Amino acid sequence: MSTRLERLIDSLKLALGDKLTKLSTHVGEITIECKAGDLLSVCTTLRDHPELRFQQLIDLCGVDYAEYGQGAGDERTWSGLRFATVYHFLSISLNQRVRLRVFAADEDFPVLATLVDLWPVANWFEREAFDLFGIMYEGHPDLRRILTDYGFVGHPFRKDFPMIGNVEMRYDPDQQRVIYQPVSIEMRNNVPRVIRDEGFHNG
Repeated sequence: MSTRLERLIDSLKLALGDKLTKLSTHVGEITIECKAGDLLSVCTTLRDHPELRFQQLIDLCGVDYAEYGQGAGDERTWSGLRFATVYHFLSISLNQRVRLRVFAADEDFPVLATLVDLWPVANWFEREAFDLFGIMYEGHPDLRRILTDYGFVGHPFRKDFPMIGNVEMRYDPDQQRVIYQPVSIEMRNNVPRVIRDEGFHNG
Protein backbone atom coordinates (compact mmCIF):
# COMPACT_ATOMS: atom_id res chain seq x y z
CA MET A 1 0.00 0.00 0.00
CA SER A 2 1.36 3.42 -0.95
CA THR A 3 2.23 6.09 1.59
CA ARG A 4 -0.34 8.43 -0.01
CA LEU A 5 -3.09 5.84 0.47
CA GLU A 6 -2.07 5.18 4.08
CA ARG A 7 -2.11 8.90 4.79
CA LEU A 8 -5.63 9.25 3.37
CA ILE A 9 -6.84 6.28 5.43
CA ASP A 10 -5.43 7.86 8.59
CA SER A 11 -7.06 11.20 7.73
CA LEU A 12 -10.44 9.55 7.12
CA LYS A 13 -10.31 7.66 10.42
CA LEU A 14 -9.28 10.74 12.35
CA ALA A 15 -11.82 13.08 10.71
CA LEU A 16 -14.82 10.72 10.78
CA GLY A 17 -14.18 8.89 14.04
CA ASP A 18 -16.96 6.55 15.14
CA LYS A 19 -19.19 7.67 12.24
CA LEU A 20 -17.00 5.49 10.03
CA THR A 21 -18.56 2.01 10.22
CA LYS A 22 -16.34 0.30 7.65
CA LEU A 23 -13.20 1.03 5.63
CA SER A 24 -11.68 -1.25 3.00
CA THR A 25 -9.15 -0.98 0.20
CA HIS A 26 -9.01 -2.82 -3.11
CA VAL A 27 -6.70 -2.20 -6.09
CA GLY A 28 -5.59 1.09 -4.58
CA GLU A 29 -9.09 2.43 -3.97
CA ILE A 30 -10.69 3.21 -0.62
CA THR A 31 -14.32 2.43 0.16
CA ILE A 32 -15.90 3.70 3.37
CA GLU A 33 -19.33 3.20 4.90
CA CYS A 34 -21.45 5.09 7.39
CA LYS A 35 -24.97 4.83 8.79
CA ALA A 36 -27.78 6.52 6.87
CA GLY A 37 -28.39 8.89 9.78
CA ASP A 38 -24.79 10.15 9.59
CA LEU A 39 -24.73 10.68 5.81
CA LEU A 40 -24.96 14.49 5.79
CA SER A 41 -22.48 14.91 8.62
CA VAL A 42 -19.98 12.54 7.01
CA CYS A 43 -20.31 14.18 3.60
CA THR A 44 -19.88 17.66 5.06
CA THR A 45 -16.67 16.48 6.73
CA LEU A 46 -15.45 14.88 3.49
CA ARG A 47 -15.99 18.17 1.68
CA ASP A 48 -14.74 20.66 4.28
CA HIS A 49 -12.01 18.93 6.31
CA PRO A 50 -8.62 20.44 5.35
CA GLU A 51 -6.97 17.03 4.93
CA LEU A 52 -9.80 15.61 2.81
CA ARG A 53 -11.27 18.43 0.70
CA PHE A 54 -13.46 16.31 -1.58
CA GLN A 55 -14.84 19.24 -3.53
CA GLN A 56 -16.40 17.18 -6.31
CA LEU A 57 -19.10 14.53 -6.28
CA ILE A 58 -18.20 12.66 -9.47
CA ASP A 59 -21.06 10.20 -9.49
CA LEU A 60 -23.60 8.34 -7.41
CA CYS A 61 -25.62 5.26 -8.19
CA GLY A 62 -28.17 2.98 -6.59
CA VAL A 63 -27.46 -0.68 -5.88
CA ASP A 64 -29.88 -3.54 -5.18
CA TYR A 65 -28.15 -6.32 -3.21
CA ALA A 66 -31.05 -8.80 -3.44
CA GLU A 67 -29.65 -12.22 -4.36
CA TYR A 68 -26.13 -10.77 -4.30
CA GLY A 69 -23.43 -13.43 -4.60
CA GLN A 70 -25.80 -16.18 -5.72
CA GLY A 71 -24.75 -16.48 -9.34
CA ALA A 72 -22.35 -18.80 -11.16
CA GLY A 73 -22.57 -21.60 -8.61
CA ASP A 74 -21.76 -19.36 -5.65
CA GLU A 75 -23.84 -20.54 -2.69
CA ARG A 76 -23.27 -17.46 -0.51
CA THR A 77 -26.33 -15.51 0.50
CA TRP A 78 -26.48 -11.80 1.19
CA SER A 79 -27.58 -11.09 4.76
CA GLY A 80 -27.21 -7.32 4.84
CA LEU A 81 -29.56 -4.48 3.92
CA ARG A 82 -30.91 -4.52 0.39
CA PHE A 83 -30.61 -0.99 -1.08
CA ALA A 84 -27.57 1.27 -1.01
CA THR A 85 -26.30 4.39 -2.70
CA VAL A 86 -22.64 4.51 -3.70
CA TYR A 87 -20.96 7.91 -3.99
CA HIS A 88 -17.64 8.71 -5.70
CA PHE A 89 -15.76 11.81 -4.52
CA LEU A 90 -12.70 13.59 -5.91
CA SER A 91 -10.37 16.09 -4.30
CA ILE A 92 -8.75 18.09 -7.07
CA SER A 93 -6.53 20.11 -4.76
CA LEU A 94 -5.18 17.02 -2.94
CA ASN A 95 -5.42 14.59 -5.90
CA GLN A 96 -7.27 11.86 -4.03
CA ARG A 97 -10.48 9.86 -4.36
CA VAL A 98 -12.82 7.98 -2.05
CA ARG A 99 -15.94 5.86 -2.44
CA LEU A 100 -18.77 6.03 0.12
CA ARG A 101 -21.46 3.35 0.40
CA VAL A 102 -24.56 3.98 2.51
CA PHE A 103 -27.39 1.49 3.01
CA ALA A 104 -31.01 2.57 3.42
CA ALA A 105 -32.42 1.16 6.67
CA ASP A 106 -35.83 0.15 5.27
CA GLU A 107 -35.93 -2.05 2.16
CA ASP A 108 -39.68 -1.58 1.70
CA PHE A 109 -39.27 2.20 1.52
CA PRO A 110 -35.56 3.03 1.12
CA VAL A 111 -34.78 6.63 2.10
CA LEU A 112 -31.51 8.57 2.32
CA ALA A 113 -30.83 12.27 2.73
CA THR A 114 -30.27 14.31 -0.42
CA LEU A 115 -26.81 15.75 -1.08
CA VAL A 116 -28.10 18.53 -3.36
CA ASP A 117 -27.32 21.24 -0.80
CA LEU A 118 -23.71 20.02 -0.50
CA TRP A 119 -23.13 19.20 -4.18
CA PRO A 120 -25.81 20.53 -6.58
CA VAL A 121 -24.69 17.97 -9.18
CA ALA A 122 -26.37 15.29 -7.03
CA ASN A 123 -29.75 16.48 -8.34
CA TRP A 124 -29.98 14.43 -11.54
CA PHE A 125 -27.93 11.54 -10.16
CA GLU A 126 -30.41 11.11 -7.31
CA ARG A 127 -33.33 11.35 -9.71
CA GLU A 128 -31.80 8.52 -11.74
CA ALA A 129 -31.32 6.32 -8.65
CA PHE A 130 -34.91 7.08 -7.60
CA ASP A 131 -36.24 6.25 -11.06
CA LEU A 132 -34.34 3.00 -11.54
CA PHE A 133 -34.13 1.66 -7.95
CA GLY A 134 -36.90 3.47 -6.07
CA ILE A 135 -34.52 5.00 -3.53
CA MET A 136 -36.03 8.17 -2.06
CA TYR A 137 -33.82 11.19 -1.27
CA GLU A 138 -35.32 13.22 1.53
CA GLY A 139 -35.12 16.96 0.93
CA HIS A 140 -34.54 16.68 -2.83
CA PRO A 141 -36.05 19.76 -4.54
CA ASP A 142 -37.55 17.92 -7.53
CA LEU A 143 -37.50 14.13 -7.07
CA ARG A 144 -39.26 12.72 -10.15
CA ARG A 145 -38.49 10.25 -12.89
CA ILE A 146 -35.75 11.16 -15.33
CA LEU A 147 -35.30 8.15 -17.68
CA THR A 148 -38.63 6.31 -17.71
CA ASP A 149 -42.05 7.68 -18.61
CA TYR A 150 -43.95 9.54 -15.87
CA GLY A 151 -46.65 6.85 -15.93
CA PHE A 152 -44.13 4.02 -15.59
CA VAL A 153 -44.96 1.50 -12.86
CA GLY A 154 -42.11 0.10 -10.78
CA HIS A 155 -38.34 0.56 -10.85
CA PRO A 156 -36.62 -1.35 -13.67
CA PHE A 157 -33.19 -1.91 -12.07
CA ARG A 158 -34.59 -3.69 -9.03
CA LYS A 159 -33.72 -7.39 -9.04
CA ASP A 160 -37.38 -8.39 -8.65
CA PHE A 161 -38.56 -6.32 -11.64
CA PRO A 162 -39.51 -8.63 -14.56
CA MET A 163 -37.06 -8.49 -17.47
CA ILE A 164 -39.90 -8.02 -19.97
CA GLY A 165 -41.58 -5.34 -17.86
CA ASN A 166 -45.20 -5.09 -16.80
CA VAL A 167 -46.76 -3.01 -19.57
CA GLU A 168 -46.01 -2.22 -23.19
CA MET A 169 -46.78 0.87 -25.21
CA ARG A 170 -48.03 0.89 -28.81
CA TYR A 171 -49.85 3.12 -31.23
CA ASP A 172 -53.49 2.16 -31.71
CA PRO A 173 -54.68 3.18 -35.22
CA ASP A 174 -58.35 2.86 -34.24
CA GLN A 175 -58.02 5.24 -31.29
CA GLN A 176 -55.33 7.26 -33.09
CA ARG A 177 -53.22 7.54 -29.98
CA VAL A 178 -50.55 5.74 -27.97
CA ILE A 179 -51.97 3.23 -25.48
CA TYR A 180 -50.56 1.10 -22.66
CA GLN A 181 -51.47 -2.54 -22.28
CA PRO A 182 -50.23 -5.61 -20.35
CA VAL A 183 -47.09 -7.15 -21.83
CA SER A 184 -47.89 -9.62 -24.62
CA ILE A 185 -44.37 -11.10 -24.80
CA GLU A 186 -44.03 -14.63 -23.44
CA MET A 187 -41.48 -15.23 -20.70
CA ARG A 188 -38.33 -16.90 -22.02
CA ASN A 189 -34.89 -17.88 -20.83
CA ASN A 190 -32.53 -15.00 -21.61
CA VAL A 191 -29.37 -16.71 -20.35
CA PRO A 192 -26.99 -17.31 -23.29
CA ARG A 193 -26.62 -20.93 -24.39
CA VAL A 194 -22.89 -20.88 -23.68
CA ILE A 195 -23.74 -20.47 -19.98
CA ARG A 196 -26.76 -22.78 -19.69
CA ASP A 197 -26.13 -26.44 -18.89
CA GLU A 198 -29.48 -27.90 -19.86
CA GLY A 199 -29.92 -29.35 -23.33
CA PHE A 200 -26.25 -30.11 -23.89
CA HIS A 201 -25.04 -33.69 -24.12
CA ASN A 202 -21.61 -35.13 -24.68
CA GLY A 203 -21.80 -37.28 -27.80
